[in-house]
Amino acid sequence: MHEYSVIVIGGGPAGLAAALKSFENLDDKRVLIIERDSFLGGILNQCIHPGFGLHYFKEELTGPEYAQRFIELVEKNGIEYLTDTHVIDITPEKEVIIVNKRGLKKFKARAIVLAMGARERTRGAVQIPGTRPAGIFTAGQAQRFINIEGYKIGKKAVIVGSGDIGLIIARRLTLEGIEVKAVVEIMPYSTGLRRNIVQCLEDFGIPLLLSHKVVKIHGKERVEGVTISAVDKDFKEIPATERFIECDTVLFSVGLIPENELSKKAGVVIDERTGGPFVDNTFSTTAHGIFACGNVLHIHDLVDNVTLEAETAGKYAALYCQNPELFQKGKLTNIIASDGIRYVVPQHLNRNFLEPTILRFRVNNVYHDKVILLINSGKELLKIKKQYLSPGEMESIALSEKILSQIDFSGDIILKLEDDK
Repeated sequence: MHEYSVIVIGGGPAGLAAALKSFENLDDKRVLIIERDSFLGGILNQCIHPGFGLHYFKEELTGPEYAQRFIELVEKNGIEYLTDTHVIDITPEKEVIIVNKRGLKKFKARAIVLAMGARERTRGAVQIPGTRPAGIFTAGQAQRFINIEGYKIGKKAVIVGSGDIGLIIARRLTLEGIEVKAVVEIMPYSTGLRRNIVQCLEDFGIPLLLSHKVVKIHGKERVEGVTISAVDKDFKEIPATERFIECDTVLFSVGLIPENELSKKAGVVIDERTGGPFVDNTFSTTAHGIFACGNVLHIHDLVDNVTLEAETAGKYAALYCQNPELFQKGKLTNIIASDGIRYVVPQHLNRNFLEPTILRFRVNNVYHDKVILLINSGKELLKIKKQYLSPGEMESIALSEKILSQIDFSGDIILKLEDDK
């Protein structure tokens, strides 16, 4: 059986950054990346638009350019990687079973970093009635067909959902000469970043229909159109608001789901709110020696944040190899999302590793004039005023050395919203 110090599952932006940081902090440098696609880089390979790297590299890059910088470092350092390789099982003993064209193999790791990313929700997830003609895609699937495979997928399109991928593909379709008739969003707000609404929809005159839903897809061999309707606050159709939009293509951008089937096999406990593992500030999961980062942990807006998170996970995975007792004997303090906060990551603070930490979180609705409060044992640790908060924009606060020094570890840390009085 082949043995490694750290095995990273996933060769996208999270996996690459975690592998590099583990390699940097290991004496034996035995790191392996396992990627199921034919190339390293993950989803970034099909994201040919600019907007990446503004925070991490302080310059604007396309997705492939951002990925290539990390791929070059992986190759320069001689870090081992396998492509076209599927991980089919992870045991609680940190055995990784893989299959590729060479057959079935088993590897043994001292620490594992989960970086499998996320998958898209499909039409079935939103249960839209109608026929099953050609011309129905997820937004990411359409992005791959256009940007990598070189196909033109239709002539007139309707996009269901206003997630970032859907907003970006709306602009991409327009540039390819495909008319985007509308982006239809059931919520009263967009679930994507504000900058993408401006740059991808408003700049191209593409309508964003909030509080609307597609109630039926029409067509036999190929999509012929959709019927949409306005909805009320309970998402029920409003009578007499139905209208037909002619199109030959329907794209779904209705959210991402962290890819955690392997995590569950390894005995990792999943947080229902994020869809990813519970982790502490070292990004250690509930399974000792198994760490998680990137979209497999929770869905991110910016790849720059994925990279920073993955570097932390990679560093601590290497430290685990050298001193696992520190992690097993660590005492955890809960970090709890409350009162308007949908979730927070990490969900625990490990007292053995009290280094400055970033808490990333999302709110559960659109809010104006609120205060973000961090409270511990009745004591206010941090207070931040915000004029506007939206579920589509990830928020973050820093646990500085000063804040960490004030924490009473016998009590929970509460993150909540209050009105700005």
